[in-house]
Amino acid sequence: MLPTFSPTASASATPPPRPIPGSYGPPVIGALQDRLDYFWFQSQDEFFRRRAATHRSTVFRTNIPPTFPFFVGIDPRVIAVVDAAAFTALFDNTLVDKRDILIGPYNPGAGFTGGTRVGVYLDTEEPEHERVKKFAMALLHRSAQTWPTELRAGVDGMLDAVEADLAKATGDKPSANYVVPLQQCIFRFLCKALLGANPSADWLVDRFGFTILDVWLALQILPTQKIGLIQPLEELLIHSFPLPSFVIWPGYYLLYRFVEKHGAEAVEFAAREHGIGKKDAINNLLFVLGFNAFGGFSVFLPFLVAKIGEASDPAGLRPRLREEVRAVMRDSGDAVFGFKAVREMPLVRSTVYEMLRMQPPVPLQFGRARKDFVLRSHGGAAFQVAKGEVLCGYQPLAMRDPEVFDRPEEFVPERFLGDEGQKLLQHLFWSNGPETTQPAAGNKQCAAKEVVVDTACMLVAELFRRYDDFEVEGTSFTKLVKRQPAPSLSPAAAGAK
Repeated sequence: MLPTFSPTASASATPPPRPIPGSYGPPVIGALQDRLDYFWFQSQDEFFRRRAATHRSTVFRTNIPPTFPFFVGIDPRVIAVVDAAAFTALFDNTLVDKRDILIGPYNPGAGFTGGTRVGVYLDTEEPEHERVKKFAMALLHRSAQTWPTELRAGVDGMLDAVEADLAKATGDKPSANYVVPLQQCIFRFLCKALLGANPSADWLVDRFGFTILDVWLALQILPTQKIGLIQPLEELLIHSFPLPSFVIWPGYYLLYRFVEKHGAEAVEFAAREHGIGKKDAINNLLFVLGFNAFGGFSVFLPFLVAKIGEASDPAGLRPRLREEVRAVMRDSGDAVFGFKAVREMPLVRSTVYEMLRMQPPVPLQFGRARKDFVLRSHGGAAFQVAKGEVLCGYQPLAMRDPEVFDRPEEFVPERFLGDEGQKLLQHLFWSNGPETTQPAAGNKQCAAKEVVVDTACMLVAELFRRYDDFEVEGTSFTKLVKRQPAPSLSPAAAGAK
């Protein structure tokens, strides 16, 4: 559990700002020690929990990887924030600058994005940010008509593949891994819905597109991620220097040409309606497709499926979700579940929210202080932040803040139901902003905030449209019970009724 160390508010006066506890240690050595703790000796979660406990504060100073020896010009010093109250400063554009700080002080560079500084690396005060953000939101709006249909087609293809693998599996406990079929589903449906480009038009893209994106993503983020290789090989080969963009250029160029040819209408829309040139439009489209959408879904959806499919199902969640989905089906028949339909499934939606609270796709949020300001936490605790200092918010702890959430370490699928549950949405931060606010051209909140939640709900609904029950172990289905048709009444019985 995240400890609560903020002092109780004074009835007479607000306590004055106090120095932020913690230190960065000796030059080079301090950053290296924190890096080894972060990657080697502790988990990411343990790294932040231990320091919060040591400093008896949910705001403290530490170093964040990557660091020494070959990351030139990177300052690893940050102010870590692990409570829900102080975390909100990261969404205040008057306080923090988000320029080139998507994954922290380390920036993979424009070599990974065709030489374009794409939208997520732009700060709200840069003129180009508004243009690119409006384009992203307009693109999502245009895709709304085809999104549910393309998603269902993709999910059906994925589940057909999983069923075939499970039928061929042998052993005492047959299983079928769903990660690759799910990634193929995500890639294909996103290309069709978001770009209006069908991957089947290019065999190489259809077959290897999702793998190219996996490698492209990995080369950018692996210097900041623990992957579990044998140490010290991971430290020496992955965490000690930036990984080169030229390795993925042939694959990236293949996707670039695919978008240029088969997504030409989206590229032309960028130029016509938003004044974005062809090269920058394609690179922004690939980033939205590959990093924001494909990358986020590839991280989050497997966690969601695995949690719902737990064999033990101690809360009896699956039967309740199935009944809620089937109730909507009885009203709409076997039609595609669209945005309106899944918004009539409150338990499905609350379950998705709870999974986003427990396993946010992006665990860290960063911002650089625009000016000196006072960072306020629970109970009146206040900390002085200096201009230029980097704030590092660790969401998995901030969204398990015991000052806000009851039983914060437990997965509670009903947490966001009812009026009280709706009030908690202001503390759900996975989208780089509270769930109660909306993306806008002037903020950094994920343009697809609503679409992500709806898509996850649609996936859950499709599983229960197709199956009466299923079980998952790790990233593999171990049981799939096909949906049984509802018993029909004989003509005589129907007449009697």
